Formats: sequence, structure tokens, C-alpha cells
Amino acid sequence: MPVKVRTSRNLRASFSRVPLLGWLCGALIAVTLERFAGTPIALALGLPKIPALFGLDIMLKKPILVPNAILYVFFVYGLPMGATTLPGISLTNRLAGRLFRFPIAITVAVHLALLYATLHLWAGISDYRALVLKLTLIAVMLTLSLNVINGYMGEFSCSHPGFMALGAYCASVFTVGLFVDDSLFGAVFLPPALGPFLFPIALILGGFLASFGALFVAIPSFRTRGDYLAIISLAFLFIVKSLIENLEFVRGPRGLSGQPDWANLPTVFLWTVLCVWSVNNFVRSTLGKALNAVRDNEMAASAMTVDTRRTKIVAFLFAAFWAGVAGGLFAHVLRYVNPSTFGIQNLAEVLAMVYFGGLNSVYGSIVGAVSISLLGEALRPLEIFKWIIIPLLLILVMIFRPTGLIAFKDLDVTSLLRPKQDPGGEV
Repeated sequence: MPVKVRTSRNLRASFSRVPLLGWLCGALIAVTLERFAGTPIALALGLPKIPALFGLDIMLKKPILVPNAILYVFFVYGLPMGATTLPGISLTNRLAGRLFRFPIAITVAVHLALLYATLHLWAGISDYRALVLKLTLIAVMLTLSLNVINGYMGEFSCSHPGFMALGAYCASVFTVGLFVDDSLFGAVFLPPALGPFLFPIALILGGFLASFGALFVAIPSFRTRGDYLAIISLAFLFIVKSLIENLEFVRGPRGLSGQPDWANLPTVFLWTVLCVWSVNNFVRSTLGKALNAVRDNEMAASAMTVDTRRTKIVAFLFAAFWAGVAGGLFAHVLRYVNPSTFGIQNLAEVLAMVYFGGLNSVYGSIVGAVSISLLGEALRPLEIFKWIIIPLLLILVMIFRPTGLIAFKDLDVTSLLRPKQDPGGEV
């Protein structure tokens, strides 16, 4: 066996024994190094500043700096993570094993705390990183919710931007109308200090309004067969967009601004975690299994006493709720919302995330949302050409991986957090 092949296999075997706790600790050390020594390292490597998106932005703007950007990623991310994860395999496995003896909620909380600390330090480098990270987390929520319909249900819905718009405007009207001195809504009605505590109510109301709007799609479309859901849901999207454009109550096509700055990184992170948890529990529940049965063979599911119409409507309303919550967060991250935002381009982006990541997979939705979001930002310097590159990439995925990169894979939290076993069977 060639030495290179043997070395590669040994490295893969070694890295496969690193528990998730070890990866999170390594990532935390890497971003801590970047936070305190990133600028000197970047200047020493001939870069003008710390790369915003792992060097991809610099590579496209100035191709001559490609080697410099690669070296930066290696010294700041690759080398520290490799130097801490591999030598610490035994230690992190022992720590993961001891942590695994506690209730699963405590184990999950520790891992989430490490993940948030890593994201917080990474986003703290610049406001641009913080904005990209918050929008990426919102994209994860949207992708997960749409995957419930297009993946687990097996239908094809085009109404998600409409649900997102309903949630965004509902949450915005709630917060601006009650807590902001606005020329359209009048003087402040409640003390602004109460706003952050009542902000979750605004998001939940936005989710409920989106679910109510979903009834107008679900009730008529699920009485039919074939592709009628796609047609009705697309019509719903245009109806919502046109309705908002003609409502002077929310400034019509001019857009609604002045939303309070309450969608900070901790808030968006917590709502994303709650969305991942609820969607994962939903698709693994009895109702989720019934949804899969309906997708595979609706007639056989009905013969096995599954109420197919009720199952599809509940799943559709559940997905619409999370799209509405994501819309409310989106409006308060940008602090401006416009009906033109929720159009065909937004639909194309969310569909690309779903089908790129993989159908029927919580893992796939997360991978698809993060990949397409970061790729879209990295390709921003190419302007119009980025809308050629991303569709071409999606076409290649559809040819070679028709169901997406990570399809039909459940998120098993227990197996994800448990320590890895070494070849000798010891933790």
C-alpha cells in the first residue's frame, strides 16, 4: 500500500475518534487565537486585514492573494484545531464520557454553550460577520421548515416567502407600534424597556399569522392530486406580496423600517436551536412517521388508518409557523422589511438550500443553509455571475446526488454527543 494512502487512512481513523466535544474545543481555541492575534497574523502574511469569510472574499477580490489567504486559514484554523484535537483525543473522550453520564439536557447545554462561544468570538471580529451569521441561522430555520413540506411530506410548496413575509410584517407591526415613536403608528404605547421581554410574543404572533395564512393554501390544495400545491402556493406568494404592496398601513412598497434592535446573536441562536429541536422531534414522532408513510404511498397509509389529510395539514401549518418566526427575526436583524424581499429570488434561494443539503434530513437542511448562505456571500464580489455559479453547482448536485448531499439522515442527538471509542474499545 502506498505511503500516502496509508497516511491518509491513518489520519481519517484518528480524526474519526475525535468526539464532538473535542471539535468544539478545537474550534473555540482557533477563534480565540483569531480574535487576539488575527490581525498580526494577517499582516505578516501580506493580507490587508482579517479575512471576513475564511479567505474566500479576498480570493475573489484579489486572486493574487489566494496563497496568502490559504496560509491564513491554515495557521489560524487548521493548525490550531489539528494540534488540539488529535493530541487531546483521550482527554476529550474521557470528558465526553463523564459528561454523558449526566442527564442529556445538561450534556446538550454544555455543547451548545461551547458552540455559541465559538460563534460569538468569530462574529465579534466584525459587524459584517455578525450580520452574515445571524442571516445564516435564519436560513437554517427556513430550510428546516421547508424540508418538512418538500422533503418529509413529499409535496412541492412555493409559499414559504409568503409565510416569511406575514411573520416579518406581523412582528414588525407589533414592536414598532407598541415600543417605537413612529410617524405612522404614533407615540410609544408601552415602555421600551419591556420590549426585549415581549419580543418572543411578537415572533410567536408572526408564526401564528403565517400558520393561519397556510390554511388558505392547505385546505384547497390537499383536496387535489398532483402538482396543484405548487400552483396554489405560488399564487399565495403573489397574493401576499401584492396585498402588502397595497397596504398603506405598513407603508406599501416603500417598506417598513424602525424595528428595534432586539434580534441580537443570542436571540437568533436560541430561536434556531429551538427550531432545530422542535423540527427534529416532529419528524421523529408518530406524526412524522405518518408523514413519511403518506409521502411513500398515500393510499397505503390511508388503508393503515392514517388520517392523511389531517397529517398533511398539521405538517404544513407547523412548517409555516417556523417560516413566520424566521421572517420576524429577519425583519429585526435588518431593521427594515420590504415586500420585494419576499419574491421569486428568495424562493429560489430557499429551494436551493433544501435540495442542495438533502431531502428528509435535518443534517442536510443545516448543511444546505450554511453552504449556500456562505457561498452566496463569498461570491458577492462577482455580482451577477454568482447567480450563474450557484445554479450550476445545484445542477451538478442534482445530477450526481439527486436527493442532495446528506439525504434521509436523522439527527440522533445521543449518538452525536456520545464519546468515540478507540480501536481497543476504551473511551
